[in-house]
Amino acid sequence: MAPSNSVQPDLAYRSGARGSLQSAREITGVSVVVPLFNEREGATQLLETLTDLDFRYRDQYGFEFLLVDDGSRDGTTELLENAVTDLPNFRLIRHETNRGIAAAIHTGLLHAQNEIVASIDSDGSYEADTLAQMIPLLREDIDLVTASPYHPQGRVQDVPAWRLSVSRAASLVYRTAMRRKLYCYTSCCRVYRRSRFLELRTQAEGFVGVAELIWKAETENLTIVEHPTVLRTRNLGHSKMKVVRSALAHLHLVSRIACSRIISRRSPRRYDH
Repeated sequence: MAPSNSVQPDLAYRSGARGSLQSAREITGVSVVVPLFNEREGATQLLETLTDLDFRYRDQYGFEFLLVDDGSRDGTTELLENAVTDLPNFRLIRHETNRGIAAAIHTGLLHAQNEIVASIDSDGSYEADTLAQMIPLLREDIDLVTASPYHPQGRVQDVPAWRLSVSRAASLVYRTAMRRKLYCYTSCCRVYRRSRFLELRTQAEGFVGVAELIWKAETENLTIVEHPTVLRTRNLGHSKMKVVRSALAHLHLVSRIACSRIISRRSPRRYDH
């Protein structure tokens, strides 16, 4: 059965609508990267959410939406190809094979046309409005804004215990291992200064690569701020995280960070004469 595109006329209308105030104000260009892997079940709802975001903030931000299909095999690609045809500020970018969410975000950074690049999960675990709250925090002296549900002012709502335990435990361990003391290292909801991250490649391309990017940013002395927010359980579809594999990968990264710090401490200091 061919994918249904019954929502297209409404999406196209809302995405293309611009108020008269746009010409009177400076519009900030923002590229929004959305990684997807086998998300056919929630793809239509995702498009509705993004076009609604575009419509409501049209007088502040000129959004382009980069949908990075990370090797889906469930019909996500075909559905999106049809749906974005009439959405001029949407682009579909494909990985032929599944590489991982960190790799998908990096692909989005490479293809983005704006210096401000935001990334957000496709499953609705973070409200799209969170990006509108975070973008103004990317001042000239800030390189990365990351959402933080574990911040004292943030909260978690209805997230499965198994997923929460892995994420919380990983963030606690990273907080011990890294110099940059954040409350959450694993959130994919972020706003980047594109030019600072184009050359920062992570060894891990999956979920762990999201935390590794914080470490890479730390080693480059980039400035990171956290934005407290709400993390909710995904609206549709199923999580792709493999608990045991993810936990082992986090431990491997922590060991790399620890070894790096030990080596840096043992390196002989150079003195100018």
